[in-house]
Amino acid sequence: MKLFLFLVVFITAPFLMKAQTDDESWRNVYRASSTKINDLVHTKLDVKFDYDKQWLYGKEWITLHPHFYPTDSLSLDAKGMDIKEIAVVKGNSKSALPYQYDGMILKISLNKLYKAEENYTIYIDYISKPNDLKVKGSSAITNAKGLYFINPKGEDKNKPTQIWTQGETEANSVWFPTIDKPNQKTTEEIYMTVPDKYVTLSNGLLISQKKNTDGTRTDYWKMDLPHSPYLFFMGVGDYAIIKDSYKGKEVSYYVEKEYAPVARKIFGETPAMISFYEKITGIPYQWPKYSQITGRDFVSGAMENTSATLHTDVVQQNARQLTDGNKYEEYVSHELFHQWFGDLVTTESWSNITLNESFADYSESLWMEYRYGKDAADEHTEEHRQIYLNNPENAKKDLVRFYYNDKEDLFDNISYEKGGSILCMLRNYVGDSAFFKALNKYLTENKFKTAEAHQLRLAFEDVTGQDLNWFWNQWYYGSGHPQLKINYSYTNGMAYVITEQTQNTGKIFRLPVAIDVYNGANKKRYNVWIENKTDTFAFTATVKPTLINVDADKILLVDKTDKKSRENWIEQWKYAGNYLDRKEALNAFSKNKIKQLIEGLDDKFSGLRLYTLELYEEKKELITDESIIKFEKLADSDPSKKVKAKAIELLTSLKDKKYITLFTKSADDSSYSVSGAALAGLVMLDPANAYALAKKYSNDARGKLGTMVSQIFMIRGTEEDFELIANYYKREPSSDDKILMSTLFANYLTRVSDANKVRAAVDMIFTYRNTIPEGDKSYLDPVFKNAFSKLSKAKREEGNKELADYISGLMK
Repeated sequence: MKLFLFLVVFITAPFLMKAQTDDESWRNVYRASSTKINDLVHTKLDVKFDYDKQWLYGKEWITLHPHFYPTDSLSLDAKGMDIKEIAVVKGNSKSALPYQYDGMILKISLNKLYKAEENYTIYIDYISKPNDLKVKGSSAITNAKGLYFINPKGEDKNKPTQIWTQGETEANSVWFPTIDKPNQKTTEEIYMTVPDKYVTLSNGLLISQKKNTDGTRTDYWKMDLPHSPYLFFMGVGDYAIIKDSYKGKEVSYYVEKEYAPVARKIFGETPAMISFYEKITGIPYQWPKYSQITGRDFVSGAMENTSATLHTDVVQQNARQLTDGNKYEEYVSHELFHQWFGDLVTTESWSNITLNESFADYSESLWMEYRYGKDAADEHTEEHRQIYLNNPENAKKDLVRFYYNDKEDLFDNISYEKGGSILCMLRNYVGDSAFFKALNKYLTENKFKTAEAHQLRLAFEDVTGQDLNWFWNQWYYGSGHPQLKINYSYTNGMAYVITEQTQNTGKIFRLPVAIDVYNGANKKRYNVWIENKTDTFAFTATVKPTLINVDADKILLVDKTDKKSRENWIEQWKYAGNYLDRKEALNAFSKNKIKQLIEGLDDKFSGLRLYTLELYEEKKELITDESIIKFEKLADSDPSKKVKAKAIELLTSLKDKKYITLFTKSADDSSYSVSGAALAGLVMLDPANAYALAKKYSNDARGKLGTMVSQIFMIRGTEEDFELIANYYKREPSSDDKILMSTLFANYLTRVSDANKVRAAVDMIFTYRNTIPEGDKSYLDPVFKNAFSKLSKAKREEGNKELADYISGLMK
């Protein structure tokens, strides 16, 4: 599962912050792995869809056997269903069975006492009614009704009709009865009857298709390898299917038809990713195919259904968007690695979700290192460290948590970003060879099974020959992170490093760390252990070192106060070399007004050139004539579109009309980011030209350009521009820009006289407001109230009391 952000700020707490409960009783409830009384063996489904009622008509043949102890009963998760018939199947006959059903759990009395490994098959005829079920989602997965009908009647002409499912954590039991626990595994076959105009996707292989006389078609999908029920998937819709292959296996991309020409640019790295992941794990891709499909209104970012990943539709980007780089490539790599960590070997309980999500999180950096180089990977890893570190509440939670309020709460910055950072430290400690050999051992010994975190530890111990309980107890079964203060001194030919752990939790961390001691470009490495509240390390040095670099590989998950001098930071910039070495130095240059900040504009890595521009943006007093010359060069010719756009934004802040020519040229750039930044500059320097260009680009404007075009129209547009503005507003995804756009849209409506248009637009804004999580409305609602108040006042002054009352009444 890849989390999806609502606003940029929620990167620090994926994805939506949940309201806290005063009930603390959960702290005393140990969340054990689900007890196995019966084991799933095989699941056969035959389903049809009622688009008008948004129901699924299902028939199921579910084969099980007792896990160990004999049993004459079976409990299945079956949420919000109508149960029509339950029977035991014997050959071609079936016998009805008594059952009890409370709307959530289906308790069946079997026809006899079954012994361990003695298979039996239960037949269930049922109706799934997902919209009648009242269930809550989580911060990561915003709904849990399992089965989703998107625009089922085709009433929204701007949205396709689709069906998709989302099982994690335990929501697939909304659309088929099962033992909906991660420590169950079953093979699967499914017959899906759909309108013939649609295509389908499910786990495994499409075995056959049969056209029916009523205009429908029945597709038969089969998965012969066992996987957990939450990984079952169905997708239905009007998609283009773009096919690649890998070692004779189908690799396919299901996209809305307008994105068919660029599907390979969005997903086309997939075969190379499979090859890379096979290489580092030593385990061939196990499933019979790998497909990826997009879904409108998806409740998260992406989901690793076995052999059939579902992505949010926002991964669909056109060719111009992709010139900035595929910003959702991390979704592709993340979900693919789950096919090993999560699908092949699955967490046995939600408490151990780190075995799924931490690996998928770290896989993003592994892929980036392979594909784009170490700087790109280190940047990504550091961003994820900071996501975890920036929320103090994260330090209170263990990575493996046996006590929690709701299983959905585990899909957080600890299971994702902290867990990925821990794997980065583990790789550094044991070395690449041991790290990947241990992953191979873990996957080999547990494939098609479930596991807990100790099994990962045992694999690493077997490979390294070391007792690693200290690492697991500290990082997996413990909470928090070190806060480290680092001081330096030099006396009588000895250089000293003094580290102090300042966290007030009473916990002292044990940290293997590399320290590099420099004299100019020459360095010597020392490997030491920080393991006390205060540690002092002494190094013989005939002259005072020009730099001592603690955590020289920059892998520690730590809040650090590093007491380096100005000269030390300059030396670190010149010689240390790692991405984070350079970034730390740039931060010091900015904070201390050190002139070497300008050198960041020439860094080999575009991410640090961009970061340097952002530092100048934060502290414009550091801008000099020399830096402006470099801004101009970056804005004109940097190979990174993101760098070009940011440089244009900085030049815009100078308010110098000499840039009109550059901005006009850049407004025609293939990148929406560059074009949008240039248009923003023209708004300030040449508003009339900006409005004319907004008209020119309005037929193809997304991202930053789309935001600027819509804002220009909202500020300067006339009533004739209403349809264009309304369409931009509807198309803008939830973001900080949409909050601003809502206020501009409301202000624009003060100039619109058509009451029907105003009312429709106000409803549009209010509908968007209602999608904002409850926890965030407290600080965003005043924005909407103020905008509606001004609009209501304007309409009242025009004499339209009815419309004014309607507008003012929405926010009461």
